[in-house]
Amino acid sequence: MAITSSLFHRPGLLFSTPPMRTSSPRTLLPYPLTLPPTSRFTLINTSRQAATPPAATLRVVFTGGGTGGHIYPAIAIAEAIKDASPDAEILFIGSDAGLEAAAVPSAGFALSTIPPARPSRPLLSPSNLLLPFRLIVAVAASSRILRQFRPLVVVGTGGYVAAPVCLAAALSGIKIVIQEQNSHPGLVNRLAAPCAEKIFVAFNACVKHFDRKKCLVYGNPVRVALRRYVSKAVARSHFFPKAGPKSGEDKAQVVLVLGGSCGAEAINMAVLNMYYEMLLQHKNRLIIWQTGADGFNEMESLVKVNRRLHLTPFLHEMDLAYAAADVVVSRSGAMTCTEILTTRKPSILMIIKQRMHTLWQT
Repeated sequence: MAITSSLFHRPGLLFSTPPMRTSSPRTLLPYPLTLPPTSRFTLINTSRQAATPPAATLRVVFTGGGTGGHIYPAIAIAEAIKDASPDAEILFIGSDAGLEAAAVPSAGFALSTIPPARPSRPLLSPSNLLLPFRLIVAVAASSRILRQFRPLVVVGTGGYVAAPVCLAAALSGIKIVIQEQNSHPGLVNRLAAPCAEKIFVAFNACVKHFDRKKCLVYGNPVRVALRRYVSKAVARSHFFPKAGPKSGEDKAQVVLVLGGSCGAEAINMAVLNMYYEMLLQHKNRLIIWQTGADGFNEMESLVKVNRRLHLTPFLHEMDLAYAAADVVVSRSGAMTCTEILTTRKPSILMIIKQRMHTLWQT
């Protein structure tokens, strides 16, 4: 029997979810080899009158950002909602300093920004004395945006920018839904959980950190672009325009190196120490190396220019990158693991010491 959610209810229409498998608290289901659709929400016509126009427009606010791991799940859900209900109005609330400033508009969605209220590291830093005031300003800005947009629900996907938005929604009586990507939830989602009506998690292991009655285990949402077919030849030509039949590199193997949107220093240093010898010894090898924004300038200054090496701080065309790749070398972030499963690419995954929950995800 389908579980019907009232979170997205409006006259004549509601969103429902299909049957889900349940497991005992001690049983951890293996990560699905065949991933579920981008969204499990389905539109059901509950009105007995045929073709009656809805009384109100479905409005949904998404908040989350800083890194791709928080932004792209929100974009994937937003795409699914627009596909199910084309008249729905979607608004993202984020920071102009985060990755969402570029990723959200490029995905075709509107973005409103609020002042940052992120704590400094270490937590005892003197700059954090002003954090309560920054948070008040961010909550006030979020409240103004919510009053103007009048959303039915706010969907939070984590990241510090989501904290003031979720707090403003709770104070305004707006329903909150959380989507947690990792096996161990982040701080913001843990703080917002008591105010949330539903919590969508990717892993059974994550349920123990929340109110079990609120949790639905559905895996991570994947953007539509990653589930579309892209020919390998077209994808490779995007990154290596000169690697065609004339050069004899049209059949070359492509290694895709991913360090996450912020980058991983350990991966960057490892690739830096071996890329030149690899390209020298293997003429049929191409490398797409995503360094992350933090490490790009340093890597660019140390790397020798090579037409068989594509160096970039970030990859907005992930569908092309996966389509071009023969093997993926990456840190084991939750969304990266999900995307690798979706695209069915062989991979070498690395555990980041500071994020040991990635071991379970891997």
